[in-house]
Amino acid sequence: MLVITGATGALNGATVDHLLERLPAEEIVVVARDVAKAERFARRGVAVRRGDYADPASLPAAFDGADQLLLVSTNDPTADAVSLHRTAIDAAVAAGVGRVLYTSHQAAGLGSAFGPAHDHAVTEQLLADSGLPWTSLRNGFYAHSLTWLAGPWRETGVIAVPGDGPVSWTAREDAAEAAALILASDGAYEGPTTLTASAAPTFQEIAAIASELTGRTVECVAVDESEWVAAQISRGTPEFMARLLAGFYQAAQQGCFAGVDPLLGKLLGREPRTARDVLAETPAETPAE
Repeated sequence: MLVITGATGALNGATVDHLLERLPAEEIVVVARDVAKAERFARRGVAVRRGDYADPASLPAAFDGADQLLLVSTNDPTADAVSLHRTAIDAAVAAGVGRVLYTSHQAAGLGSAFGPAHDHAVTEQLLADSGLPWTSLRNGFYAHSLTWLAGPWRETGVIAVPGDGPVSWTAREDAAEAAALILASDGAYEGPTTLTASAAPTFQEIAAIASELTGRTVECVAVDESEWVAAQISRGTPEFMARLLAGFYQAAQQGCFAGVDPLLGKLLGREPRTARDVLAETPAETPAE
């Protein structure tokens, strides 16, 4: 039995869709905080259970019988992510789960300027200390976020960033499919498992790609970090989020997202989507979306 948390979200929801192409519905269970939002899976014969990391009492029944459990990392920047993840891992131990797979990040590390990288690193250590077999899916930085991390360049012709460095922009859709393939492999991947696109362009290179796609000049310019943060706040971004995002650019400049790995392409049997694909196909969006 495969138990999938976060299935009402885009990442693990797509993973369930891919699993249903390979496995019978009765071998899959989805766990959601709001079971009504998982109705589309129930209609396909998938069992739906309520479970919430913030409600420890809900988790034993949610994880019961899991040969493999896919734990999604919290996407709430205001939450105590490590505490929530610890609760979920403790519940997995208590439920006797066969293997835990966790949606981590390629930049997981205690010293990263990007705050979530610390949470991922601590969570991986919790998994290592749990005594359970575990796999950490170290996904590359999700490429759809490029559409707002690059700023409103479609309107301004300028990508203004407080720090530049290579980023292996990785399509969330590809990461979701790879997770399904790894789950279906039944333990073939152990510990940290890096899943990235095959290239890591800088924002300077992104500007050149944007210029080619639009037929007009798009420039990349460096801006002072404090000025950049102030500008984000003036546009309505909460200060804590603006500073968290500034940490992303710092980490990129330090090379934290530069690594690429061929595993994703090997799993998919094709070239993963590229930053160019994302810029060509995805309309502009904001962090709130």
